[in-house]
Amino acid sequence: MALQMDNLFEQVERETTENLTILGAINHGLKTLLEMDERILVLGEDVGKNGGVFRATDGLQKRFGEERVVDTPLAESGIIGTSVGLAVNGFKPIAEIQFLGFIYPAYDQIMTHVSRMRQRTMGKLTVPIVIRAPYGAGVRSPEIHSDSSEALFTHMPGIKVVCPSTPYDAKGLLIAAAEDPDPVLILEPMKIYRAKRAEVPVGYYKVDLGKGRIVRKGDDVTLIAWGAMIPVVEKAAEEAKKQGISCEIIDLRTLYPIDRDMIAESVQKTGRAVIVHEAYATGGLGNDIVSIINDTSFLYLRAPIERVTGFDVPVPLFALEEHFLPTPRRVLDGILKVVHF
Repeated sequence: MALQMDNLFEQVERETTENLTILGAINHGLKTLLEMDERILVLGEDVGKNGGVFRATDGLQKRFGEERVVDTPLAESGIIGTSVGLAVNGFKPIAEIQFLGFIYPAYDQIMTHVSRMRQRTMGKLTVPIVIRAPYGAGVRSPEIHSDSSEALFTHMPGIKVVCPSTPYDAKGLLIAAAEDPDPVLILEPMKIYRAKRAEVPVGYYKVDLGKGRIVRKGDDVTLIAWGAMIPVVEKAAEEAKKQGISCEIIDLRTLYPIDRDMIAESVQKTGRAVIVHEAYATGGLGNDIVSIINDTSFLYLRAPIERVTGFDVPVPLFALEEHFLPTPRRVLDGILKVVHF
């Protein structure tokens, strides 16, 4: 009877929703985790009193206290190093890096400690750390603030990398990441932080790591993207539809490990693929996706795989920033290229 009541309570919690942005959903997710598990700590620059530079942690320190929502010095290596110490001693830290471009001083800690602790101790120690980092261009930020360096971390066995594009996924992936026994980097697309609202359950739920999402079904070409590029490919798909082209859109959600099965199944159906990301073309994650398609679906292809990406230059400042990013027009050109090959 108790089990039935618990299930009923969980169902009621899931059915109660609130209309939230991605930013609001992250705040809700952090609140849910802090309420559920006393081992959860939130730490980072300005996350407490100021509620974070984007207000993702707004109100949390006031509600849960300074010992659980901790303002840190401006030292990314210190934030991650402290998180490692907390994690191996039974806590579950959620560390915020104010912008992904600020993560480089902490790269040594992440590569040499965070991602390797399980292997180094032969499974005796794990580091259940969540690292949150806003990323991407399109919000007119200063230099270093707009990088999309996900490939640095998808090339790092031992850490998972996720990237939501919807409010529902933002909260669900955050909770799943916090419950994972190993470290997870969450890339939060700041260009669409407040771009759209959606109904999000107010209670506990998870979105499984390692699973992509079919945004829309189609038959002629597969579009693969994540984060802030999902709205871009959706607009391109609408334009392609006017020309009689049916696009299937995959939102990867988890960048490492990638949902290989979903990619293979879609490409084998459509026979064509366009990969879209705002990171640089050289060394970008799109190259790995090309390899996955070649490994699993080469004989199904009707055209070479097309990539639409950022350019191999540092993200430019304000006036040229939008020219750096993939646009619906550039994605449509990629679609037409593979369809008319």
